[in-house]
Amino acid sequence: MRILLAVPPELEKLDTHRIGITAPPLGLAWIAATLEEEGHKVKVMDPATKRISQNRFLLEAKQWRPDIIGLSALTPTIYKAYSISSKLKEELPDVPIVVGGPHVTYMYREALSTGNIDFVVRGEGEETFRELVEKFEKDGKLEDVKGLAFTRNGVVVVTKPREPVNLDQLPTPARHLLSAEYSFLGRKMRVFHVMASRGCPYGCIYCCSSYFWGRRVRLRSPEKVVDEIEEGVRGRTRNVVFTDDELTIVKPWLIKLTNLIRERGLDIIYACGSRVDHVDREVLRALRLSGCKTVYYGVESADQRTIDKIGKKTKVHQAKKAFSLTKEEGIDPVGSFILGFPWETLDDMMRTISFAIHLKPVYAQFTLATPYPGTPLRSLAQKYGLLVDNNWEHYTTLRAVMKGFNFSIREAQKMLTTAYKMFYSRINFIFDQIRRKRFGLVARVVPKILPWFLGRYNSSDPG
Repeated sequence: MRILLAVPPELEKLDTHRIGITAPPLGLAWIAATLEEEGHKVKVMDPATKRISQNRFLLEAKQWRPDIIGLSALTPTIYKAYSISSKLKEELPDVPIVVGGPHVTYMYREALSTGNIDFVVRGEGEETFRELVEKFEKDGKLEDVKGLAFTRNGVVVVTKPREPVNLDQLPTPARHLLSAEYSFLGRKMRVFHVMASRGCPYGCIYCCSSYFWGRRVRLRSPEKVVDEIEEGVRGRTRNVVFTDDELTIVKPWLIKLTNLIRERGLDIIYACGSRVDHVDREVLRALRLSGCKTVYYGVESADQRTIDKIGKKTKVHQAKKAFSLTKEEGIDPVGSFILGFPWETLDDMMRTISFAIHLKPVYAQFTLATPYPGTPLRSLAQKYGLLVDNNWEHYTTLRAVMKGFNFSIREAQKMLTTAYKMFYSRINFIFDQIRRKRFGLVARVVPKILPWFLGRYNSSDPG
């Protein structure tokens, strides 16, 4: 069969894409590889890299003559998926449309109610999509496909949940179907993205990961991960990004992975994520010696009460130690901080901003607590009537969509602007960038970020 897999077009109009950040749809590449193994002809369209309009997307889709169309969407991109599925149904009325991703996993009734989406994949898509295609080929019983939702005679049918897949049994993502270049803050870069694990045991109330991938951490074999990197970077790039929630979650596995990278002589530069309580000098040294230049830490807050309430299960003092050790080992720490949890005060948020400055990360990312579907935070916001904005396109973590018990969304938005202004306008930060010969990056970052936040604050709903 001919299967078209795609990210919806015109995403460049959304907030995060305006800032200039794009990444390859690894999930679609994995599904594509699974389908190619079965002998299907697959095309992946990622319009964000080429700024393809909706009309151009429709034309290419029609010309390719697919038997099935699969769309991948997140919460802020779901309206684009609904829009293009409507147009596709007009042009290709007999072609089934399948949509997957974290948003529709929980909001499958919303997706099916549009009338243009035939099937929703709930959870991981590789095996579910493969089995769905198999049933189409053989006129099989769709109820037997786990992880699916669809409408039959006006009734929504939800099949049994699918068990988490064995990652080592999946083929290598079909990167030959993707664009070679993606962008970071408007700069095109060749970066090799790789996922070495899925799942998170912690269940933070704001994060979909534990609920979408599952609480059990599934690690790919270090050999398979390094094989994939070795093949993927050869003659193309040195830049690698691990997209895992946390690469350092199992220390013996990490040490084996980093040793293999060194044994293979891979001359790579990579970035990864970690919790602040999962690094020590041995781990950081292993990371550095294998090419790690940046570790992204989810610090989230300066307030231990908030850290406890969100289920992070870390301590404030662990963040201080992690950042200190990381810098001592010659790795750049990047910090992520979340403002606007419902119980916070403006003073709490200001303390988190001050803490971010005190930690001296190379860069800091500030976001707003966002109640995504499927998370306990959304249930809490609904229970107490805190949701102010239900426009999914605004669920980017850069717009305030939820008020607190002690603040309005306008105050939360202003606090986010304050965070970026305070962190990135410091003389010490600017001098450090000049010393590191990175001022060019700052010159690109500031014009993109600050005016956007200033404009967003000025236009925010005062609610």
